[in-house]
Amino acid sequence: MRHLVAAFLLLAFGSAVGQHTHGSKTADPKAAETAFGRAADPAKAGRTVRVEMTDQMRFQPADVTVKRGEIVRFVPVNKGQVMHEMVLGTLPELKKHAEQMKKHAHMPHDAANMAHVAPGKQGVIGWQFTKTGEFFYACLVPGHFDAGMVGRVKVVAD
Repeated sequence: MRHLVAAFLLLAFGSAVGQHTHGSKTADPKAAETAFGRAADPAKAGRTVRVEMTDQMRFQPADVTVKRGEIVRFVPVNKGQVMHEMVLGTLPELKKHAEQMKKHAHMPHDAANMAHVAPGKQGVIGWQFTKTGEFFYACLVPGHFDAGMVGRVKVVAD
């Protein structure tokens, strides 16, 4: 019994103090308006864009064009042998996030604008682009962004 109580206290204390994390997929999408749009229900998407991720540190396609207001279901597919992720954002935000990941490589990722995908697996991101402009997606696994694993989303007026 003593061991059980000690294990419980260690788990609770470690979770509260030692974990670096950011983002949440459970956040209310209406409250999560960003510079590049907001989370959306993938089931309500008007179209699906399959994005392959490779160990050559590339996305295919590397460029996607969407209409402002369009809900897109992104399906990132890891075709490689190492972990990859797809994170939507502005280029300055992604650069900053990539630097954080270099310092905290094992920081858990769980936000509506990202999918962390194991080799041979796929993820899903539902997103509504509410502003026109150029936005990006990148793999922020340490070293991948610096190697050029970045794609572009061009959002055009309806």
